Amino acid sequence: MGLLVNGEWVNDSQSYSNKDGKFVRTNSQFRNWITRDGSSGFPAEHGRYHLYVSLACPWAHRTLIMRKLKGLENSITVSIVDPYMSGAEGWIFSEYPGSTLDSINEFKCLYQVYQKSNPQFTGRVTVPVLWDKAAKTIVNNESPEIIIMLNNCFDGPDFYPEDLREKIEELNAWIYDKINNGVYKSGFASTQSAYEEAVTELFEALDQVEVILDRNRFLAGDRFTTADIRLFTTLIRFDCVYVGHFKCNLKRLVDYPNIWNYVKEIYQMEGIEETVNMDHIKKHYYTSHTWINPNCIVPKGPIIDFKESHNRSLKFNH
Repeated sequence: MGLLVNGEWVNDSQSYSNKDGKFVRTNSQFRNWITRDGSSGFPAEHGRYHLYVSLACPWAHRTLIMRKLKGLENSITVSIVDPYMSGAEGWIFSEYPGSTLDSINEFKCLYQVYQKSNPQFTGRVTVPVLWDKAAKTIVNNESPEIIIMLNNCFDGPDFYPEDLREKIEELNAWIYDKINNGVYKSGFASTQSAYEEAVTELFEALDQVEVILDRNRFLAGDRFTTADIRLFTTLIRFDCVYVGHFKCNLKRLVDYPNIWNYVKEIYQMEGIEETVNMDHIKKHYYTSHTWINPNCIVPKGPIIDFKESHNRSLKFNH
């Protein structure tokens, strides 16, 4: 993997884990906000913003789903990186099927977007990136904040309703730690004890989600919210990547009746399927993490039918 150090790209072979073998995720550094009134310096204007994303990345996937559900495809443009992330260049733009070139800055590598925003930037170069085409800078690279901005600052359905926000954030706190980040803590652990701790917490959290979804159609109740978007992008990758590649194999997603039907329902919502690119997902994980999969062999399976009928409407009488 690589990173920028004082604005210079470095092909860094340093482990993602700490001295105890535990994966440690770095914090996002661009944390500005779009506001409806423009008081932040980033007004909510149609056509002003651009997303840099990877179809493989669960964090970036959240922003694509919100963009789709809010009907912002013509308002917020998108560039999609190649699924392979190398240490030599990091995320790059290419003509690989499903990827795009950088239509805004005409850069070859995503790290150049970071350099343009901050020539002395030090840190990992991650997706998603919300770019301001007018100010020519990164607004934000933290996915939970980006999806809330898109929800709150542009007209359309509300997936972060005020009366559910406290409940949504309570759910997000433990689901992020144990599940969203938990699969990475399992997969990137460099000691047996760190792996076992993370994978145990992961499946305890999934067991908890299974109970919630037995009584609720969605995480926060009967309404689909940002909490569901955040969880879905991890779950859709679970059986095809995390079970094998990250050794999250105590159970498969299909072994949880409520979770499995929940995932199928969300996948079958209008517009969601077209945000899911399983080729990019599998190619990225199995070819980019060479310390886990040195031969870069991408498995053909598993065969999963996300279009299979679900029972959520019947279960909740809707």
